[in-house]
Amino acid sequence: MKTQKLSMFQIASAYIGTVVGAGFASGQEVLRFFNAYGLFGLWGMLIASLLFFFIGYSILMLGRNLNARSHMDIVRHTNGDLLGTLIDIVISVFMFGGLAAMLAGAGAIFHEQFGISPIWGVAVMAAAALITVATGTHSVVSAMSHIVPFLIFSVLYISIVSLMRNPITEAEIDTAAWFGGATPHWLLSAVNYASYNIVVSIGVLAAMGAGASSKRQILGGALLGALGLAFGMTAIYLCVMTNIVHAYTMEVPMIAAASDISPFVRLLFALVLFGAVYTTAVGNLFGLVQRVSYRLPRWLFAAAATVLAFAVAQLGFSNMVKYLYPAVGYGGMLFFGGMAYVWIKKRDSLR
Repeated sequence: MKTQKLSMFQIASAYIGTVVGAGFASGQEVLRFFNAYGLFGLWGMLIASLLFFFIGYSILMLGRNLNARSHMDIVRHTNGDLLGTLIDIVISVFMFGGLAAMLAGAGAIFHEQFGISPIWGVAVMAAAALITVATGTHSVVSAMSHIVPFLIFSVLYISIVSLMRNPITEAEIDTAAWFGGATPHWLLSAVNYASYNIVVSIGVLAAMGAGASSKRQILGGALLGALGLAFGMTAIYLCVMTNIVHAYTMEVPMIAAASDISPFVRLLFALVLFGAVYTTAVGNLFGLVQRVSYRLPRWLFAAAATVLAFAVAQLGFSNMVKYLYPAVGYGGMLFFGGMAYVWIKKRDSLR
């Protein structure tokens, strides 16, 4: 990261790639955090997008100015040594949980789309993430840069076709509001959603900030990343809303929408979704490895974390989205408070 400066596009792609894993691209996250609140979900996505830009840019700038090795340098600067150490531990645990959730997502794709035992999907994803992270930072950024454009294009295509074939009705919007959301209120859901996604992205963002070529690249990368996430969230929201009842019964709602178009589109999106799961699994494992790489050999820790995540992934994907992700978001709000303090009291570190 230090020897090869990153471009605006690489920063944006890696940012998006870290966030758009199984939960995002499958439709599960958008369904539970936004669709479940009807039209208020649109306002929620706007707030979440603004937070993606504002907090993402701040982390990138701190990563550059602090020459951060991992998220630990960021959270101790924003929240102090005592609270920062606590948040550091919480983030590390949540990164591990995010890795396990992505492995579980891979298992769900194998089972629902190909009729293969979930354990094989978990195993393939675990091996792919481990090999990528073990080969270094450039491999992580390169992988995300290649996969993200295909993911955004496929989500937009499926959403547009679904809307043309089955326009959203007022009844579907009303029905969505009857389903339980991830939190008691749409505004809390929006902040929670941005919080846990940024928490699992801190490790990658900190390292990218340290490797950015200029402040202009950081600003552009954060803006493009937030816009890409906003477009993706909106497209998935609209697509899921076209058949909200069926979507709530599926582990992977977007695959169901792709199936309604054609079997070929379903197969292509299953492959793209697997790629999205891969980018986030890599991002989470990379963040964990960066945290301890100066104390333990990368290979040893990466292998141990992957094996343990393999075991935890057996809990199932939808359960992890429903229970783990909101818990991650509440913990991440402590970091948001620290970031607000930096903008008020330590603004020089963001220039």
